[in-house]
Amino acid sequence: MPSVLVVEDDQFVRSALIRHLTEAGHTVRSVGTALEALREVAHFRFDVVILDLGLPDLDGSEALKMLRGLTDVPVIIATARDDESEIVRLLNDGADDYLIKPFSVEHLSARMAAVLRRARAAGGEAPPPRVIQVGGLCVDPLRRRAELDGTALDLTRREFDLLAFLAGRPGVVVPRRELLAEVWQQSYGDDQTIDVHLSWLRRKLGETAARPRYLHTLRGVGVKLQPPAPEQPA
Repeated sequence: MPSVLVVEDDQFVRSALIRHLTEAGHTVRSVGTALEALREVAHFRFDVVILDLGLPDLDGSEALKMLRGLTDVPVIIATARDDESEIVRLLNDGADDYLIKPFSVEHLSARMAAVLRRARAAGGEAPPPRVIQVGGLCVDPLRRRAELDGTALDLTRREFDLLAFLAGRPGVVVPRRELLAEVWQQSYGDDQTIDVHLSWLRRKLGETAARPRYLHTLRGVGVKLQPPAPEQPA
């Protein structure tokens, strides 16, 4: 069953959502702040996020923009605000749907099902991609699996997307603007987002920026992935 992240600071509402979603067979994790939500999506894979706008540390509309910098997981906004212009802005900023509080569990379930159907349909439009081999790195886009020297890599959704995009262009320097457009689906953004994900990827590939093996950054130009150079005999 789909995994759900509930981002809601009202403990009563949060508990009710967790109970009903769990009873419906969903795997549920929950947090009460925007920063906790960002940490969750950076380390776990979710099928849908239910995001409250009235969070204590950051307005939900800003949290939505930051989430979109980390993941393309479907996001359903849960809000007591019914201003049409704000709802349109949220949808344009990357929300997949919205619900105005109070709402029934049945209404939420129906909206979740519709969002997940659209996500599955969008994912099924492209032909099955091939398995990519770059040195000891093996990336399977269809099964969303990656291995390094036969050992499975534990990657977040965005880390995998970034790795797969670069692995599909071995030896090619990819400009940061292209990474933002193709991996983050953004025409502009903060380069720090890319740097953070590259740092996480390097750690999981057993390398550093100072001593790269697969991931190479060309300052002011872009990033490329290539197989490690063969070791020189002693």
